[in-house]
Amino acid sequence: QVQLVDTGGGLVQAGGSLRLSCEFSGWHYSTYSMAWFRQGPGKEREFVAAITRSGGNTYYRDSVTGRFTISRDNAKNTVYLQMDSLKPEDTAVYYCAADLWGQGSMHSPDYDYWGQGTQVTVSA
Repeated sequence: QVQLVDTGGGLVQAGGSLRLSCEFSGWHYSTYSMAWFRQGPGKEREFVAAITRSGGNTYYRDSVTGRFTISRDNAKNTVYLQMDSLKPEDTAVYYCAADLWGQGSMHSPDYDYWGQGTQVTVSA
């Protein structure tokens, strides 16, 4: 049974930084591509970033490119999202997700497991 636990959210001023972590428990973490999605107030869930199983390729939505960095540590079964230069429009609940044998999809239906979410609030 796979379980994902998202942590690291909080309240930060615009221009600040946060680092989200997602700890994976279960078998064969390295067989899963990992991603972060977010859902803002009154909005649909949207793709933020993805990383392939080896960590060799990463993908980002346009609005976070250059500000956010996704990474993974396969020895610690953890994926991270470093968020810099945060903007109020980044306010959302952030979810990590795991896709067995995935290739770094940007589509939420491709993901098999989800974390519980962590709230990120950016004040102006």
